[in-house]
Amino acid sequence: MRDHVIDRAGLRGDCAQCFGLCCVALPFAASADFAIGKEAGTPCPNLRGDHRCGIHARLRQEGFTGCTVYDCFGAGQKVSQVTFGGQDWRGGSREHARLMFDVFPVVRQLHELLWYLTEALTLPAARPVHADLRRALDRTEGLTRGAPEELAALDVGAHRQEVNVLLLRTSELVRAGARGRGKNRRGADLIGARLKGADLRGATLRGACLIAADLTGADLRGADLIGADLRDADLTDADLTGAFFLTQPQLNAARGSAGTRLPASLTRPVHWTAEL
Repeated sequence: MRDHVIDRAGLRGDCAQCFGLCCVALPFAASADFAIGKEAGTPCPNLRGDHRCGIHARLRQEGFTGCTVYDCFGAGQKVSQVTFGGQDWRGGSREHARLMFDVFPVVRQLHELLWYLTEALTLPAARPVHADLRRALDRTEGLTRGAPEELAALDVGAHRQEVNVLLLRTSELVRAGARGRGKNRRGADLIGARLKGADLRGATLRGACLIAADLTGADLRGADLIGADLRDADLTDADLTGAFFLTQPQLNAARGSAGTRLPASLTRPVHWTAEL
């Protein structure tokens, strides 16, 4: 049986190969995360003609924290260079641009699924479902290479549900072998929760709301963190080694320290060091 073929390097954003799609296709509202609001399909006023952000080095200082925690999982370069063959939205018709903006969030969701599926295939405990995971990965990758019209019409929600069945099974298999009590905190409201030093080994925190939670020194080894909202959560000195289905955007939205232990596939956010 062959190994999976998706390289995680292709599941990380490469802005140099993208037409600034996240800065145009997506809407955002004036809030604590964005200094201004804009509609979907309208370029951010900070977007330059070369598709680069004019205030990239000052995003947090300028009130655009939301931009610093976003990641397209490589969908930007896929849509720009593969789906639309390198044809810029600025140089095409209005219909061409609109179609590109419609396709981008669909491919972004598919690439996020590819991240989870690829990770699941690295987990030895999930071996009983590896064959199904490979088929789901191949199917999802195939969808990302569809024609623009096919992608725009894709019921991505239905596909997510199909994949989620496998991801849930993966979670059960991995957490079954984890030490600790494996608490079920799925979808829990843990806003501002005091979880300093908590033993969360093998816990399921799928979709849990951990906004501003104190997870200082918490043990999250072997925990399922898919979809957990970690905005402003304090991960100082927390142990996240072995935690799975954790993504870079989740980390970017949290606070941490040099003592926070991370899975090898993720990087320590720059602002964690800057805030020391």
